[in-house]
Amino acid sequence: MNSSETLKTTRSRGGLADEICRKIADEIVLGNFAPSTRLDEVSLAERFNVSRTPVREALKQLSIMGLVEYRLNRGSVVAAMTPEQLDQMFEAIGEMEAACARHAALRMTEDDRTRLRELHVLGRLAVQDGDMNRYDVLNLELHTTIIQGCHNPVLIEMATSLRHRISPFRRTQFRNMERMGESFAEHSVIVEAILSHDVITTYRAMRTHLLSARSATSRAAPVWNNPAADNSTYK
Repeated sequence: MNSSETLKTTRSRGGLADEICRKIADEIVLGNFAPSTRLDEVSLAERFNVSRTPVREALKQLSIMGLVEYRLNRGSVVAAMTPEQLDQMFEAIGEMEAACARHAALRMTEDDRTRLRELHVLGRLAVQDGDMNRYDVLNLELHTTIIQGCHNPVLIEMATSLRHRISPFRRTQFRNMERMGESFAEHSVIVEAILSHDVITTYRAMRTHLLSARSATSRAAPVWNNPAADNSTYK
């Protein structure tokens, strides 16, 4: 096998591992894999009709994200997480992304702003087409553009790390078509505020947007519902 074939094979394996990672993460978030459930490589490989290699890589990714943990004599198991812990994660990412967005409203370059407009337009088309997967990708790119637009390496690193951990829960909300439309409408307020250099509206709108995403997660996957939570202090 020549170098180009080796590179292609490596990329294809990496892409397959990412796909398996998303599928297992969705099963966990939707409650189909309960906490402490053992994730057997052989069984998962058969379930997804792949070899054990991408499954093993996917489990490593899930471990980094905090959805899976390794236990002696049991191997990989679904990590225990409570709705209260998920509330705390969404609260943290809400504050973090709101801070990034506030700085982005003042610091984004013209190229950043052009890309933000483009992604928002593409997001509208994805909503019109009812394409959940495409909207999820564009949503990630739009939020990444805003985070990067703060031009603060420390904030970018912290926000990106936390976003990576919570991304499976944020993706689940788009299984609801109504939520996709709500998300786009919330993006519209955020994008307009950033382009207008309105730091106050930007901060509040981004914070509210992440709280809405948390509520949508509960609707899409009731296992993560926390009726005792009081989010009024976050508004």
